Amino acid sequence: MRPHRRRVVTALSLLGACIVSACLLSFFRTSHPVADYATSPQTAEGRFRNPLPRPPMGVGKTAKLFWEMLFRKPAGTVPASAPAVLPLTRTELEAAPDRSAWRLGHSTVLLKLRGGFWITDPVFAERASPVGWAGPKRFHAPPIALEALPPLRGVLLSHDHYDHLDRETVRALAERAGVFLTPLGVGDRLVAWGVPAAKVRQFDWWQGTTIGGLRFTATPAQHFSGRGLFDSDRTLWASWVIEDRATVDGDPGLRLFFSGDTGYFDGFAEIGRRFGSFDVAMVETGAYDRRWAFVHMQPEQTVQAHLDLGARVLLPVHNGTFDLAMHVWDEPFERVGALAAERGVALATPRMGERVDLAAPQATTAWWRE
Repeated sequence: MRPHRRRVVTALSLLGACIVSACLLSFFRTSHPVADYATSPQTAEGRFRNPLPRPPMGVGKTAKLFWEMLFRKPAGTVPASAPAVLPLTRTELEAAPDRSAWRLGHSTVLLKLRGGFWITDPVFAERASPVGWAGPKRFHAPPIALEALPPLRGVLLSHDHYDHLDRETVRALAERAGVFLTPLGVGDRLVAWGVPAAKVRQFDWWQGTTIGGLRFTATPAQHFSGRGLFDSDRTLWASWVIEDRATVDGDPGLRLFFSGDTGYFDGFAEIGRRFGSFDVAMVETGAYDRRWAFVHMQPEQTVQAHLDLGARVLLPVHNGTFDLAMHVWDEPFERVGALAAERGVALATPRMGERVDLAAPQATTAWWRE
């Protein structure tokens, strides 16, 4: 390839990064975190890092990947028609029993615990992108509109990529949520967007807090962060453990795990050792590719992570809403379903908007085949 053509291809490919994948950095400038986290064991030379270094992809492989994402997408990465969701109302949510969960899309899960509502990685935007006119578009509308949500006790954030942290959603929730729990640095972004600083609490790995009888602990994940070309890994990424401890005789309590985004690593086994078994593990399976397996798990690894955690029921997330990879949109459900059956893993794959009883998850149907 001639040098000038190579430069054009590289430039176009890099430009595509801002519109083809919410986990890839964009060219749009964003505010750097306002605090210095040099005392965190997870930092080195001003940036957060994984215990193992992320393998470099190189300019050539990166340009080729972006080119394929832009121009060589296989058929089926987007459903032919919008998947049906179960519409939700505030009245229905408020009447639901405690220890309920609803998938609202991608990694957004609404939890009802101790009479209050918590939400993970809320993204209600039409696109997981720094701009509203391009980038991965939703397959389906959320089961409930953002403005129709009941008041939230809190928001739980895993990291700052566009498919997990949506600025307009955060701004809308700034006055309606009681608290925002984030990894280090992510909370600084929220404050810059107008969330009252008193509502924001930031944590390093293995740190946590107790709110209204619920214990939240930020736990390790293997990923990366950034919302602009120059802020890579300036904020931390994390998974979360949620514990609703027993309060009366006969109540076994409830322990949940939320993976956020992560590759497979030995941290899952360590989390399992420290916390014991989990009732439900909400673990990512989707937007995967062997070329970026370090930061996103293959379905086989999702099932193994579930086993490492010692969890009872696997609830796959990070799928069914955005086209972020090269696989067919419903492949994550089919692959993880087959693998779970092979290994005797109890699986819950609720339709978006379908209630899940966290204490005793019910059987779910293969809704994506409809």
